[in-house]
Order: sequence, then structure tokens, then C-alpha cells
Amino acid sequence: MKQFNLALILLVALTWAGCKVSKNVPLPDVVPEAFRSTAPGDSANIGEIPLRSFINDPALLELIDTALIKNYDMQMALQHIDAAEVLLKQAKQGYLPELKLQVSANTSRPSDNSLNGFTLNQFLSTSHIEDYSTSLTAVWEADIWGKIRSRKAAALAGFLQTEEARKAVQTRLVAQVAQGYYNLLMLDAQLEIARKNLMLSDSTLHIIQLQSTAGQVTSLAVQQAEAQRLNASQLIPQLEEQIILLENALNVLIGTTPQAINRKSRLEEMVIPEELHTGFPSTLLSRRPDIKSAELALNVTNAKVGEAQASFYPSLVITAGGGINALKGSNWFNIPASLFGLVAGGITQPVFQRGQLKANLQIAKIEREKTVIAFRQSVLQAVGEVSDELTKVEKLKVQYHTASERTRVLETASRNANLLFNRGMASYLEVITAQGNLLQSELQLATIKTRQLNAVVGLYRSLGGGWN
Repeated sequence: MKQFNLALILLVALTWAGCKVSKNVPLPDVVPEAFRSTAPGDSANIGEIPLRSFINDPALLELIDTALIKNYDMQMALQHIDAAEVLLKQAKQGYLPELKLQVSANTSRPSDNSLNGFTLNQFLSTSHIEDYSTSLTAVWEADIWGKIRSRKAAALAGFLQTEEARKAVQTRLVAQVAQGYYNLLMLDAQLEIARKNLMLSDSTLHIIQLQSTAGQVTSLAVQQAEAQRLNASQLIPQLEEQIILLENALNVLIGTTPQAINRKSRLEEMVIPEELHTGFPSTLLSRRPDIKSAELALNVTNAKVGEAQASFYPSLVITAGGGINALKGSNWFNIPASLFGLVAGGITQPVFQRGQLKANLQIAKIEREKTVIAFRQSVLQAVGEVSDELTKVEKLKVQYHTASERTRVLETASRNANLLFNRGMASYLEVITAQGNLLQSELQLATIKTRQLNAVVGLYRSLGGGWN
């Protein structure tokens, strides 16, 4: 009869086992059809280009490789992955029974005036009782309502979320290192411009000093030329300071002590791609690690809702155990006389827990709604970032073209001003003005070129590139 009752319990459990108390929440559709850009849309996407194909500067790639190994944010992300993997392995074993091995030996002496003491003296002729036991117990909970399945799903999504977090850290790190490197090339170019301008100012000052000695110009002209030369000279240590500070910042980023950054490339050698394909906004859902992480966070919270709902329903726990037990140590391992076994099954139904289960379910649902909002926000931010970088690329291209033409015109003007000045057909003020305008134009041109490079890298990152 007992075996029949246990079989009935198991049959009811199997009947309920197919039930699922939590349905997956569909991803909210917040992706636009196209980016805000004049660029033609197609399926090609530069975010799918491998890192070593998108960046081909050996020195920059070496810096990125060092950063991916030594950067502390990357190391922390890898530790998070290891911790999540441990939790996932533990969750996968949720369907297995718990096994407990127990070995015990005890003796007790009841009072002679107690019922137990009187019974021992009367029937066993002893004043104490001994008990020796070795047992192995297995406890298994049937996953009737998908509680264990929900825990496993949450652990899996959590593990995958840490991997996406690592990718997000890597894409950001790659972009930061590349942009820092390009800024160094810009400062190198500006330092070279400043030194060239200083040499030109020295030459102009020397000519004006000769003319002043000959009485052709006043001392005011010498003072103006000297001030122009000092202005160009002051720019050099400023740029050298910025270079060292930026090198130190890059070293911290890549996880090394402050030192000079190896670079052989020149800013003018850097090529801006003519075509930068962005694909369709929907591809961001599969390329952007932060969006994938937000999607996995939704899976985690949905699984927790399922677990919270399952807590309202009965739990079936089956216990089985066996071992050896004896009243005397000499008979402890007397087999089969000392063998014992047990099997038990029970259903536990929560009735009243002071509102704890209901509160847990409500909180789980609120957390799920929060992740839905966070997912929508991550998508909108990603689309906005791509649109921003596309605008930068497009408008900086026009700015660079205009700045190049202006620099070319000012180079001709400065050259002509020096020729006319040497022939006495132009004043020293015209020469100084032409040189100052050329210096500012060349510095600005280098800045715009660097902003273009940084915008391209930013577009690559915003499209999900850099982790592959």
C-alpha cells in the first residue's frame, strides 16, 4: 500500500511536470529603419570587419594587444566570466539529487529513576545505550513547475552576459587606445609645424635686424618680429608637455609604467576610408555587446519571474537513504544484519509566509520591466552614437577639404610676403601676419585630420567592431 501511495505521488508529479509558469517576454521593437545619415544604406557593415583588418598600423596593434592583456578593466571582466562560469556549472547540476554521507557514534546514560533508565536495567541489564551508524542519504526535488529550469536559464544568461560585458570593455578599450594614438600623431605633427615655424621666424627676425641696422625699419619692427618668434618658441614646450602627458595616460590605459610610446607613422600618412558602410540599424542587435548584454539581462529577470511564480506551487521531494546501524561497535559492520534503508516522498505546499512569496514575485516582475526599459535605452543610445559618428565623419570631411584649401592659400601668401619683403615691396607686419595665419591654419588642419581618424574609430566601435 505504501508503494502504491508513493507511485501515485510520482504520477501526479509527472502530470504537472510539463507545466511552465513563466512565458518569455518578447524583445521590444525600438529599432528604426535607417540611421540619420545621408550615406546610402546596405547590408555591409564595417563593424563586422576584424580588428586586424580595420587597423593596420603595427605600432597601434601592438599597443592594443598589450592593453587587452594588461588593462585592469579587461582583467576584471575576465574574472567576472570565471565567476559566472562556476555558477553556471553549479546550476547545471540542479537536476541531480543531493547526497550526504554521515558517520556517527554516540552513547547515552539515562537516569536510573527515569523510564528509559528503568527499562534498560530491567530488560537489557545495562545502564547505558550505544548507537553506531553509517548512512548515505539522497534528496531529490522534482522540477514540477520549472523552478530548477528557471535557475539554470538565469545562470546561463548571466554567464553569457559577462562575456558580452567583456566584449563591451574590449571595444571601448580598442577605441580609446586608437584615439589616444592618433592624438599623439597629431601632437607630433603640430610639434613639427611649430619647429618649422620657429625656424621661419628666426630667418624673418634676422632680416629685420639687418634692415634695422641699415636704418630701413624702426626698432618697433624688430620688437614685433621678436614677439612673433617668442610666440612660436613658446608653443614647442607646450606641445612637448602634452605629448608626455598623453603618453603617460596611454601607458596607464594599456597597463604599463610611464614610458615613451613607440610610433613610426606620421599623421599625414593615415588614410581616411572613402566609404564607411553602416548596414541597417537592426544589425546592432547582434553586433553591439552592450545591447546583447541588455537582452541577456532580460532573460535573467524573466527566469527569476518564473522561479518566483513556481514558489507558489507544491514541491515534491523524494528522499532515499541506507547504511549500517548497530547498538554495539563490534556489530557495526556485521552485514547484512546491520543494514537498513528508507524511501520517503512528500509534497510541500506553501500556505502562509507573511506575503514573502507575493512580494518576491512582484519585485521580480518590476525588475523585468526595468530590464525592458534598459534594453530600449541601450538600443536608442547605440543608434544615436552611430548617427553622431556618421555626422562627424561627413562634416569633418568637408571641414578638412576647406582647411586644406585655406592652408594652401596661406602657404602661397606667406611665401609671396617674404619675397615682397625682401624686395622692399611689403611691410614687416604683412610678413608676420602671413606667418601667424599659416601657423594657425596648419595646426588646425592637423587637428581636423585627427578628429576624422577618431570619428572613424568611433563609428567602428558604435557599430559593434573591435571585439573580433
